[in-house]
Amino acid sequence: MINKTAILLISCPDQRGLVAKFANFIYSNGGNIIHADQHTDFAAGLFLTRIEWQLEGFNLPREFIAPAFNAFAKHHEVFAQPLDAKWELHFSDTVPRIAIWVSRQDHCLFDLIWRQRAKEFIAEIPLIISNHSSLKVVAEQFGIDYKYISITKENKLEQEIQQLELLRQYKIDLVVLAKYMQIVSADFINQFPQVINIHHSFLPAFVGANPYHRAFERGVKIIGATAHYATPDLDAGPIIEQDVVRVSHRDEVDDLVRKGKDLERVVLARAVRSHLQNRVLVYGNRTVVFE
Repeated sequence: MINKTAILLISCPDQRGLVAKFANFIYSNGGNIIHADQHTDFAAGLFLTRIEWQLEGFNLPREFIAPAFNAFAKHHEVFAQPLDAKWELHFSDTVPRIAIWVSRQDHCLFDLIWRQRAKEFIAEIPLIISNHSSLKVVAEQFGIDYKYISITKENKLEQEIQQLELLRQYKIDLVVLAKYMQIVSADFINQFPQVINIHHSFLPAFVGANPYHRAFERGVKIIGATAHYATPDLDAGPIIEQDVVRVSHRDEVDDLVRKGKDLERVVLARAVRSHLQNRVLVYGNRTVVFE
C-alpha cells in the first residue's frame, strides 16, 4: 500500500540536467520517488514534469516543502542558467471539494455522483448549482445542497457574484460544468479559474450551441465530446480529454444525441479524474496529461 505522497507539477525552459536536479532535491531530503514522468515541447522550448514521492521518511515537514522548493527553483541554476520554473505542489491525502453546475440534463450529473460514491475518484461533492429547479430532486436523493440561481442577460453579473460567494462559503476547489449550458463570464473565470466544461463535440469542430444538429446537417461520420478548462473564449480553453464514436447515414439527430451523451459521461469523468489526481499541467492554451 502506498503511503501519503507529495506531487510536484513543474514547467520551465528546457535545459540539460533538469531531471537530475529535480530528483536530487527530493533525494537530498530523504524522499523516495514512486512516479516520475516528463515531456519536452521542443517548439515551445519547455520541459514539463510530474514527480510523486512518499512523504514517509521525507526530512521536510509538508508545510516546509513549498518554501524549500521555491528557494531551490528561484536560486538554483543548471549550467549557469536560472530554472525560471512554474510549479504546483499537491498532496495525495487532500480531498478536493467539487461544485457541479447543471441546467436540465442529468446524465453527466448522475455519472459524476455515482463515480464519486464508488470511489473512482476521491473528492467531496457538497454543492450543486443550477439555473433551473428541475434537478433538485437528484440533489435531495444524494443529500447534496442544491442552489437554484436564475440567470438572464440582465442579471448575469449580479448572479455570478452570488455564485462566487457560494463557492467561497462551501470552500470549493473545482467547478464542473456538467451540461450547464451557460457561458461563464471572463470576470468569473478570472476570479475562479478552476473550471472544467464538457462540450458535446470534438473541438474545435462545432463550437457553441446545437453541435449535434450541425453535425447531422454536415453528414459527419464521427461525433465527439471534449472536456476542457473554461476560459473567457467560448469552448476554446485548454483541452484535457476527448473521444469520438462513429455514426452512420442511418442515424438521425436523436441517435447522435443518444450516442453523444454516453461519450460525454466518459470524457468528463476522465478529465475530472485526471485533474483530481494532479495529472494535468497547463501551459499556454495546451495541456500535458500525465498517465
